[in-house]
Amino acid sequence: MIRPRVLPRARKVQKVPFVELYAGRLQGVVSSGSDQDRVYVSYFEAGSGNFYCSTNNNRPCGGLRGSPCKHLVELLNEGVLQYGAARVIAYLGLQAEPDKVKSGGELLRHIKGGPHKVEAGMVFSRFLTYLQYVSVAPTGVPLPDMAWFVR
Repeated sequence: MIRPRVLPRARKVQKVPFVELYAGRLQGVVSSGSDQDRVYVSYFEAGSGNFYCSTNNNRPCGGLRGSPCKHLVELLNEGVLQYGAARVIAYLGLQAEPDKVKSGGELLRHIKGGPHKVEAGMVFSRFLTYLQYVSVAPTGVPLPDMAWFVR
């Protein structure tokens, strides 16, 4: 049995409702600070250190000017909280000492990549699927979409 990590503080799901290590990236959805109806899809790529942030309809973030914007910093912070610094550092292939990292923002100096546009659709689609399963009422009846899970 895999035990969940004990988080040092509760995640800010209002600010970063979705964060995951998937497809060679730390990626997720970050809420806008100025418009409650807008979200940003953000990612950091493992190995290259490339990053990008755009709205869910592929409009680039206005704060993305050659370096990570505030949405990307929030994503890093919540990623480190959710998965732990050691796991994020290893996954992204960063040269940092996990014991010295207290927040994701501290990892920015180890990220050497630059902005690299990737369509937001895949990440946003995964977020919407995640929301679908979060809203499913508890049941003892098998869900066909979840049949691949081993008991």
